[in-house]
Amino acid sequence: MQKKIFTFLLFLFLSSCGYEAIYSKKNSKNYNFFISELSFIGDKDINLRMKEGLNNYTLNEKNKNFALKISNSSTKEVAAKNTLGDAVTFKNTIAANIEVSMNGKFKNSFVIIESFIYNNNSNRFNLKRYEREIKNNLAETITDKLILKLSNIQ
Repeated sequence: MQKKIFTFLLFLFLSSCGYEAIYSKKNSKNYNFFISELSFIGDKDINLRMKEGLNNYTLNEKNKNFALKISNSSTKEVAAKNTLGDAVTFKNTIAANIEVSMNGKFKNSFVIIESFIYNNNSNRFNLKRYEREIKNNLAETITDKLILKLSNIQ
């Protein structure tokens, strides 16, 4: 009986711990910048995922006004082969070159590179779906890093 009461109390205290997602719309107000212009060059899927992640920062006008020009590229290469020469693992890499302008003047330029190594799958449909999911996750990671870099630019 005491274990049930303890478990219930523990659950009650932990369920209202105040957890919030770091990049939620509510927390986007804490960043002191907004993005006035976005232009993308490169892979459409990556561009779409990055645009979705940056949309929260295009709505509210803040002190720092950034214009971003993002060009990205995605590569898939064989990381390892078996003795027959068949691919065993692949490496998917996304590189995003970001040019930042602040108030119409060139401010900064940097490159964010993310990669992921994964195993081959005999089912080609599942492999393509998994690769698409990896590409989306890498694009989200690049977007998160971009937001953090923009918040630190003076």
